[in-house]
Amino acid sequence: MRIAFLVAPEGVEQVELTQPWQAVTDAGDSPELVSTKPGRIQAFHHLEKADTFPVDRTVEGVSAGDYDGLVLPGGVANPDALRMDERAVAFVRGFFEAGKPVAAICHAPWILVEADVVRGRTLTSWPSLRTDIRNAGGTWVDEQVRICEAAPGTLITSRKPADLKAFCPAVTAEFKKAHESARA
Repeated sequence: MRIAFLVAPEGVEQVELTQPWQAVTDAGDSPELVSTKPGRIQAFHHLEKADTFPVDRTVEGVSAGDYDGLVLPGGVANPDALRMDERAVAFVRGFFEAGKPVAAICHAPWILVEADVVRGRTLTSWPSLRTDIRNAGGTWVDEQVRICEAAPGTLITSRKPADLKAFCPAVTAEFKKAHESARA
């Protein structure tokens, strides 16, 4: 399966990118780094610069149809920048319209709010997004991982880096389940 990891050119929380990426790779899937600009993205350890990573494709050259699932890593600046880019928002919305699984951690649900895809769904996030999610019609819960199978598509969410040990296996299991259902 091809899995898109959507990140802004700067501001992604490195561990929320690298650990799910490794889990997807270990599951035998092919992750691709998608961003709003070509080149390299700058990751962070909270507010300190960390490593850079090469962009595989930009949002202007891809669609949800190119992938089997989407991972939205967090970081405060990353989803805030993405939700200001209409192409990134449309890319995310496309996964929901196609009924494909989406995983989001920490602050990443901000882009889900912008894409207007949380209405009627139950999800978790970094606690400061609680009001935004509720105002967008979603139900916010304080859980390590929340899997919401409201149609169309499955949404897997988690609160923070400390939840990655629960988030990563949930993501790979739900992606596999969705892929098997699509093939049946």
